[in-house]
Amino acid sequence: MTSLLPTGKQINLQLGWPSPSLFPSEALNAAATSVLSSFDAASSALVYGPSRGHVPLRSQMAKFLGSMYHNDPQAIEESRVCIAGGASQNLSNTLLRFADPSYTRRIWMVEPTYFLACPVFEDCGFIGKLRGVPEDDEGIDLDFLAKALAEAEAECGGKSEQGRLKTAANGYEKIYKHIIYVVPTFSNPSGKTMSLKHRYGLVRLAIEYDALVISDDVYDFLSWPHEQKNYVEGAKLETPPTLVDINRELDPESKWGNTMSNGSFSKIIAPGARVSWAMGTPAFVNFLATTGASISGGNPGHLSSTFVENMLSSGALQTHLEKKLIPTYASRYYAMVKAIEEYLEPLGVKIITGQPYYSHFKTSDGGRSEVKVQVAGGFFLSIDLPSVYQDVPGLAKAALEKDELKIAYGKLFEVKGDGGSKERSKTSFGNSIRLCWSFHEEEAIKEGIMRLRRILLSYEKNTA
Repeated sequence: MTSLLPTGKQINLQLGWPSPSLFPSEALNAAATSVLSSFDAASSALVYGPSRGHVPLRSQMAKFLGSMYHNDPQAIEESRVCIAGGASQNLSNTLLRFADPSYTRRIWMVEPTYFLACPVFEDCGFIGKLRGVPEDDEGIDLDFLAKALAEAEAECGGKSEQGRLKTAANGYEKIYKHIIYVVPTFSNPSGKTMSLKHRYGLVRLAIEYDALVISDDVYDFLSWPHEQKNYVEGAKLETPPTLVDINRELDPESKWGNTMSNGSFSKIIAPGARVSWAMGTPAFVNFLATTGASISGGNPGHLSSTFVENMLSSGALQTHLEKKLIPTYASRYYAMVKAIEEYLEPLGVKIITGQPYYSHFKTSDGGRSEVKVQVAGGFFLSIDLPSVYQDVPGLAKAALEKDELKIAYGKLFEVKGDGGSKERSKTSFGNSIRLCWSFHEEEAIKEGIMRLRRILLSYEKNTA
């Protein structure tokens, strides 16, 4: 994986990684020293961990998530949270526990999609069952999804359970008929945030069709005002509600629920920590945490979990997020937008935005201010190229070979194995480019956009 790091003069605006310069190495070192210098703490950290995760971390996570999503550390019960070994591994575990390739009809993925999720679904037995759902201005085309779900049910004879291998008799009390995969907040790759209306609509569809919505919520806490003039250092914006909280509101008596929030410390500490969390109903997270691998080997990332708990309980993680990550990423975002406006928009390039999402600033007393601003955040934005640029993969290849610029082009974000997704990409996201601001500093971001401009101008000249 280290070969993916830019070398020499290369600028990699495809790489969706945090900068190593932003890793909280000192805080991690202090946490590790605190844990490992105590015999009792070290002994607890170095044995097999509880399947649901390090108990003190689960307690701290409930408070942290309550503060972030509700501005109230008591809003989320510990019983709704379990610890996992990264969002990717947790996605796989969720499929192992709650899906059955012989029974689950389809995997529905918002397109353009996070393409590295596709092999996770395929590894779990769903080759040929992945289907794309177009992203609209509010995050997901609900009409398309509703029609597709109804058609899939008709094909399978409605509520028939014929062919199901994972049954209650052999320990699998709940298997969902459909899996829906979304990144609702600061989506990868488009950067869009799903509207409240569509969040509620999506959960209602999931309830109606016995679907599990797996929500990758890994960017939720990296937000700032879209316009730089509205940025206030230290001011905190309200986080969009999770689909899990909406599910709880719409169907409070459900034992299993129809949503899971898949969160991770990879974007706010470091990917190598391999610690993440899942949030759902108590029954859901309890069953999720008891995969065969976890029963045998304990919770993955247990040692790292003790370090993360120390960072949370000391406040070091919250300080790192508020004082380091958000100001740095906001500055890089503003630099990228400014460069696009200056160097690419004159060529007809447009930033893909969708319907703007607005949030209030939080107040220290647990309330909200009257000020409401358009929100930006996450790691990515996407740009749409004019139709004159027909060969976007060729552009990306030329950018790398001629100008040492690496970019992610729209075709990469098709849903694997879905012919419909491939066809739709030709008239929609296929002419887009995803750009990441998280890895490089402002000057390199500006230089990368200038290199992209040179490649676009060269393309125009060669095709004139």
